[in-house]
Amino acid sequence: MKKTHSFHIPVMGIGFTIDTPLKVAQYGMDSVISLVDDILLEKLRKMYSEKFEVPYQEITDKIDDFRAKRITSYLNLISDLADKKFESLKNLTSKKSDDLLAYINMLPDNSNLKAEFKKLTAKEFNFTEIKNWASKNLVMGSIDVNIMTKVDKDNYKDKEKLSVEYNDAHAALRGFANSKLNSSVVLSAGMNPRLYSYMGQFDDFFPDENGTFKKRIILKVSDYRSALIQGKFLAKKGLWVSEYRIESGLNCGGHAFATDGYLLGPVLAEFKANRDELQASIQTVLHQELTNQGKVVPAQDLTFEITAQGGVGTEEEHNFLMEEYNLDSVGWGSPFLLVPEATTVDKATLDKLVKAQENDLYLSDISPLGIPFNNLKDNTKDLEKQKNIDKNRPGSACPKKFVALNKEFKESGICTASREYQHLKIKELEAQELAPEQHKKAYNKIIEKSCTCVGLGTSALLAYGLDTKTEGDGVSICPGPNMAYYSKVMSLANMTDHIYGRANVISRTDRPNLFIKELHIYIDYLKNKMEDAKTSMNKKEEKYLNTFTTNMKAGIAYYQGLFKGVKNSFEDIKLAVLAELEKSEAVLNQIQLDIQNLAGKAEISKAS
Repeated sequence: MKKTHSFHIPVMGIGFTIDTPLKVAQYGMDSVISLVDDILLEKLRKMYSEKFEVPYQEITDKIDDFRAKRITSYLNLISDLADKKFESLKNLTSKKSDDLLAYINMLPDNSNLKAEFKKLTAKEFNFTEIKNWASKNLVMGSIDVNIMTKVDKDNYKDKEKLSVEYNDAHAALRGFANSKLNSSVVLSAGMNPRLYSYMGQFDDFFPDENGTFKKRIILKVSDYRSALIQGKFLAKKGLWVSEYRIESGLNCGGHAFATDGYLLGPVLAEFKANRDELQASIQTVLHQELTNQGKVVPAQDLTFEITAQGGVGTEEEHNFLMEEYNLDSVGWGSPFLLVPEATTVDKATLDKLVKAQENDLYLSDISPLGIPFNNLKDNTKDLEKQKNIDKNRPGSACPKKFVALNKEFKESGICTASREYQHLKIKELEAQELAPEQHKKAYNKIIEKSCTCVGLGTSALLAYGLDTKTEGDGVSICPGPNMAYYSKVMSLANMTDHIYGRANVISRTDRPNLFIKELHIYIDYLKNKMEDAKTSMNKKEEKYLNTFTTNMKAGIAYYQGLFKGVKNSFEDIKLAVLAELEKSEAVLNQIQLDIQNLAGKAEISKAS
């Protein structure tokens, strides 16, 4: 598909981009809706149906396949409303010219569309001529969706376990597949073989003879090996990945999937070096499988896009990534949380984000999924959690159960942030009669979990004045570390001007380069892993820590070569970056020595 912009807005939380396409698609901007919470989607469908006078019939949880049907209905409504906005923008009248001008003005300055429009309007503003031109040339942004593949809870009816296609991620996929959207599903959080196999049941995911798709697959990955494995697995089902979306393991918002010390720059370089091989090897597998299935084999080679996201904050960084690694787009996430014209954040949370500094943004263990989670200090969901702890009733009521995946105590699954789970786990802990310090550490680990599947959606309800009786008013929000350098609410025009270098919305002068910021975050992460290993280093931990450190040192060596050789970029920070890389290398050398010492002590302790 032809792209209008060189950036996209990734999924953020559960509710923060839930209606972003309705706000930005008419301007040619791609964005992503989370499909985790069908209850929230249904509430917003009701709200938008009333607002735009569209007939609405509630899909209750008594209806068969209600989750998939809610998702399909919401996506169809957003598609219809976004199409209507876009058609209105193109259907130019003297009263409606502002939207068209906003579309053109927000385009990058090197855009052919922008140049054509300027040429067309140089002498006069001929409405008929411009209307014809707009109708032929303007492109709407893609309304994409996100499915966290591992959030695939089993579901039950009358205490009977339903078949796998009623699992949460399966139902979400079906909801998207049955919708009228011509767009992409972003698969994140790792591989789910059952879900990937299930995709093969929907014709929209298969190419026609021209190699075009009604529904496309985007894989969110943090390293090349993962892309190759997942891409080949899908190809063996006859499915093609249309985009590999590379995200920094730790310098991102939401859940942070740390690599084994592989840094973003070297990962992107590996994709660039192997792009042709990746395409050829996977296409061979795909063609064979399409032939086996008796499906259409496209006449020409299939292509895919490579995009990146995580911690990008300036036009220089954006352009460098695009040019150095031949990317097709760059994702800008967290800064858009401060753009009410693009995302949905309640006022109180917006005010907290504006004031957030580095120390207010931290990598936490609050996620019930057991994956590190970027968190904002003193968010209202965590304050709510603390009140329950203070009352000696830790845990959440768990009204939605989307991450009720733990099966320690119940075959149907319980969420580790729930009151039920934490009560049972604490009871189990008491029976162990541990020493006070060990007990406290284990207890704190249990009660740390927060109800994110509710908290990450509540902000949208508060922003629109909708009922929160079931959910409560607590809001979780998950900006990346980059949020610290943005300190004001912005318009959509402000943000796009910043991305394309026409303005600067960062008032601070101490923001580190995105590669250096990620490096520091990884070093802190490694130090924490070292602390954990100090109590009892074993061979497996020793190997992990050594591999992690070796990969990071290789990353530093790559950056040293990159920054020494780069021309026309980062000239003003080059020396500071090289000095920082040298310091980080010394830190890693010391960590390697510490690993050796710890391993030695562990061997002596074992022998005695």
